[in-house]
Amino acid sequence: MKKNVIVSLADANYFPLLEELVNSIKSFQESKNVAICILDAGLTEEQKKKLSKKVDEIKSAEWDIEVPGYKVNGKEWLKSQVSRAFLPKYFPSYEKYLWIDCDAWVNDWNCIELYFKACDNGKLGITQTIGPGYKITSKVNWLFGKLAIIKSQNFKHAVKSKIGYNKARKLAFAPHINIGVFSLEKNSKGWSSWQNNLLKTLKAGNIFGSEGLAINMSVYIDNLKTEFLPLNCNWITSNLLPKFDENNNTFVEPYLPNYKIGIMHLAAGIWKDGKDMRVNKEIKIQIETLQGKFLEKSLRFNN
Repeated sequence: MKKNVIVSLADANYFPLLEELVNSIKSFQESKNVAICILDAGLTEEQKKKLSKKVDEIKSAEWDIEVPGYKVNGKEWLKSQVSRAFLPKYFPSYEKYLWIDCDAWVNDWNCIELYFKACDNGKLGITQTIGPGYKITSKVNWLFGKLAIIKSQNFKHAVKSKIGYNKARKLAFAPHINIGVFSLEKNSKGWSSWQNNLLKTLKAGNIFGSEGLAINMSVYIDNLKTEFLPLNCNWITSNLLPKFDENNNTFVEPYLPNYKIGIMHLAAGIWKDGKDMRVNKEIKIQIETLQGKFLEKSLRFNN
């Protein structure tokens, strides 16, 4: 019986990305010891049939916390903003859970092992979106050259969700935590903390982003024990482009010591001529190599 599981979710539109994520996982020999489970948020029967040959379980995502119908507006994929906080309910047979967004793929198995190790003893394994080379972490509007209006991602969502200014201030300049990749043990207190905060953020705020704000609350307000993993474990390409190592044929961090990218995450998309690489795999962008060249490359998984 497999003890650890990797979980993701997609609808029909994002199926190609989901399939690439699954293929990237299964490209490693070590994946035989890890289950792969999928939450269905609008996949077609044909897509599920194709996927069932590659994964252990597929279950339909639900609205685990009730939200007003007008906020949903037929967007079943928004269930990912709720259901990922309830993974043990969907797949109760496992001891450790690693969530990876479907617009991400695995480039180095070492980071998978890190995530499963990080959640030992009830801790949350996750990555902050701040690191070397990041030029902007928060936006500020200046009034009269002296007064600042904070527009950080955490603060903006917190105010809109009406969780109170005291809590919002605690989150204002805390490094944002991206919920697109995380790990938790089945019996971790992190699940209940996250679910309770999610219940609060969904009441007033948008569905999209509520789960991210809720986990930031769990870490920075509830003081959930957290193991912060390095950036290469959740490399968000829209924040900072990687470089390419031609000698080893792999993507790496752009700054020394140029660690290998563990999980490539296309969150927010990579855009060229108004087209998103997540939707169009033919899109390529200029990537600098460690050898001093520039290549036209896609950041999508390539078998």
